[in-house]
Amino acid sequence: MAGNGETQQTQPAKHSEVGHKSLLQSDALYQYILETSVYPREPEPMKELRELTAKHPWNLMTTSADEGQFLNMLLKLINAKNTMEIGVYTGYSLLATALALPDDGKILAMDINRENFEIGLPVIQKAGLAHKVDFREGPAMPVLDQLVQDEKNHGTYDFIFVDADKDNYINYHKRLIDLVKVGGLIGYDNTLWNGSVVAPPDAPLRKYVRYYRDFVLELNKALAVDPRIEICMLPVGDGITLCRRVS
Repeated sequence: MAGNGETQQTQPAKHSEVGHKSLLQSDALYQYILETSVYPREPEPMKELRELTAKHPWNLMTTSADEGQFLNMLLKLINAKNTMEIGVYTGYSLLATALALPDDGKILAMDINRENFEIGLPVIQKAGLAHKVDFREGPAMPVLDQLVQDEKNHGTYDFIFVDADKDNYINYHKRLIDLVKVGGLIGYDNTLWNGSVVAPPDAPLRKYVRYYRDFVLELNKALAVDPRIEICMLPVGDGITLCRRVS
């Protein structure tokens, strides 16, 4: 109730859920994007997996539908064939990638939780895409170290998508920059981290948001001055930074 003679005004609806997958200030505007551009064109397997994932208690971990559409188109634009994904969850972004790759395309997919991956695996199999996916359960770092040790792997990946433990993003970047080809892309997800990157020190944040914020800020600063890449930070989903290797 407005007091002191002030009239009550209707304000645009704001996201009430911390960690909402869109950084837009209006739920209605985000819903417009989904209903106008995303959902009508969403491939049936992606719709099935999105609805399946929505029932999972950790569903906020999934790639948003608009980001999935963006990744799918991006991969087609760069004619990606050999790709990598660190952090899979139920596989929504993995499925978006697999749908975009040619039939002989490959995705090296890594996640510490096979159980989550197996939620989406039947959808991937039904879509006839399982042959493109090489899933490895466990931490990504040992796999990356092994790949980097063999120079034959250097510069062989067209696209790498990272949506995993934020406290390791810097460590991933040190390795991935050797594995992606010159002209190839690395996409780091959650680089705006629920908008917390600009939140004041005393802002009320969930514990996990506050904990990982410093790691995200560290990554953003490092990417901004890395001469080996060109970068573009986009407010899609929870923020994605694209890094194009130039040297």
